[in-house]
Amino acid sequence: MKLRHLLSGAAALLAFGSVPSAGQDYHARRPPVVVSPDLGAPWVIQLGREPDRVVRRLTPRRVYRQVRPDPRQLEPIERNGVLVQPEGAYVVRRLPTDDIQTAAIARPSHPQMSPMYLPREVDYPSDLKPGSIVIDSRNRFLYYIRGDGTARRYGVGVGKEDMGWTGTQTVSRKAEWPEWRPPAEMIAREKKKGRILPAVMAGGEENPLGARALYLGSTLYRIHGTNAPWTIGTQASSGCIRMRNQDVIELYDMVRVGAKVVVM
Repeated sequence: MKLRHLLSGAAALLAFGSVPSAGQDYHARRPPVVVSPDLGAPWVIQLGREPDRVVRRLTPRRVYRQVRPDPRQLEPIERNGVLVQPEGAYVVRRLPTDDIQTAAIARPSHPQMSPMYLPREVDYPSDLKPGSIVIDSRNRFLYYIRGDGTARRYGVGVGKEDMGWTGTQTVSRKAEWPEWRPPAEMIAREKKKGRILPAVMAGGEENPLGARALYLGSTLYRIHGTNAPWTIGTQASSGCIRMRNQDVIELYDMVRVGAKVVVM
């Protein structure tokens, strides 16, 4: 009898040991992991259940702030002997606060500018006072007179064939990121072409006057930057002298109000 009880107890122990516990069974059978095809939803859906609500990521349509790069940091890139102008190539826009990403929007580059129009020091004897400016419209160069027989030379864009001019003026005013007020005759002229110009345009990257402007006497002409640097070395303006933004910033820092400007 005692032996029978012992054998029954041993059999019960063997049966109990062959069945995993509830805790062991939970860890042995882990729930499947499903990766959601909608990356806007929680990226891992546990236990094979679909989310109660699909959260979609909204793409902001409005840019509330635009950040201008410092034009002096935008160096030209030479490819096959031709410059690719990176100016304005990347505009960083800060998106609304519901999207933490920052997008860099690329603009097309314009490789038409020749390397010959990059700034350089050249020999240039002159009787003009140091700090004066000479503009060679025919060859599309601006010279900042050093006074020691040399000059700092820049490539420029000049007036169209029927809008060029010559003469002597003085720098009457200087402005950083100037606003643009097209003259009435320009507004009327462009309107005939189907292009409507604004009465005034705030200073900024898209402004045709670019980063800096040197006003010439009481005329409507200026030496200024541009939002179209690929036009340097061409006849493209309405009489103003265009420079790359990098270059006009450098010139602006050197030129004083009252400096003589000779256009020939």
